[in-house]
Amino acid sequence: MAKVLAIANQKGGVGKTTTSVNLAASLGATKRRVLLIDLDAQGNATMGVGVDKGALEYSGCDVLLGDCTLADARVRCPDFKLDLLPANEDMTAADVGLQDAEQGQLSLKKALAPVIDEYDYILIDCPPSLSMLTVNALVAATGVLVPMQCEYYALEGISALMSTVGQIRKSINPGLEVEGILRTMFDPRNNLANLVSDELIAHFGDKVFNTVVPRNVRLAEAPSYGQPVMAYDARSTGAIAYFALAGEMLGKKPSK
Repeated sequence: MAKVLAIANQKGGVGKTTTSVNLAASLGATKRRVLLIDLDAQGNATMGVGVDKGALEYSGCDVLLGDCTLADARVRCPDFKLDLLPANEDMTAADVGLQDAEQGQLSLKKALAPVIDEYDYILIDCPPSLSMLTVNALVAATGVLVPMQCEYYALEGISALMSTVGQIRKSINPGLEVEGILRTMFDPRNNLANLVSDELIAHFGDKVFNTVVPRNVRLAEAPSYGQPVMAYDARSTGAIAYFALAGEMLGKKPSK
């Protein structure tokens, strides 16, 4: 059965989509079977693997609202060795529709059930808010991966997310764990970044990944070419960091 990871942070601009796309491609490069799920109405993860969000026959919205199966809607991306459940602006309608649906918070979990054994990893790119879409991701997930910048306000954001994870665990998904916290867009020359990084490690210990994703021009450029960074420039520091993150995840011992 797949490990299902929600890539989540209620704060925007912290590298959720960058992490979702590049971790998915890195795991695919290790010959793991990977499904990337885009739950954001902006469809950035969809475009990040070269899929035209304006030309979709089906999207995640159709899956969540029960209009088609996940197998019908997924898109094969053989160049990057992964499958994609794409998204576009229709996800806004899905968010509204799920609020009115009976057991709407279970829609993604139910949709994944028929295909979950086809994958080793399922990565869910969450929107930057605690919407019904994010709740669906947390209910369906076995773990949460939290990308965050080492800035002062990021500490407040992560506290809010941890509270949400605790509520989801208590109410509906007791197996939900924090897979890890990933420091993104990191500049070691910035004193505040180093202070926040030290505080994270002091508070969360081994839940903080050893891998640190640096600020990197090639990492920022890759989405405009519809490619993960390892396809755009495999020698860049961004690509090397996400390969390292995949290796670190594959080497982690399961939580007891």
